[in-house]
Amino acid sequence: MRSLLFLLTAMAVIGSGFWAYHENYATQAELDRTQDLRQEIGAARERLAILRAEWAYLNRPDRLRDLAELNFDRLGLLPLRPDQFGRVDQVSFPMLPTIDISQPVDVSSAGANP
Repeated sequence: MRSLLFLLTAMAVIGSGFWAYHENYATQAELDRTQDLRQEIGAARERLAILRAEWAYLNRPDRLRDLAELNFDRLGLLPLRPDQFGRVDQVSFPMLPTIDISQPVDVSSAGANP
């Protein structure tokens, strides 16, 4: 009986050692994966910053004006004039809901229990 107890204890120690070994390598793999994801996120942020800078460079007003002048015949663009815009009084705003105040509301505390 004693040898069976020693055998079970040894098997438990070997099993827990194998489990700890497996968990250690699984944790290391996840840490490596996390580091790789952080590097990818950093690279994506750098690319995004570069793309934003390029977008700002390409959308400069003087550059767009030059492009519009170069492609005037093909695009048929016209310069903006003040009379092309509407006035504020021409805008139809949604109607505000009307509140009916002809029906009074009783707010006295006569019916409340003290």
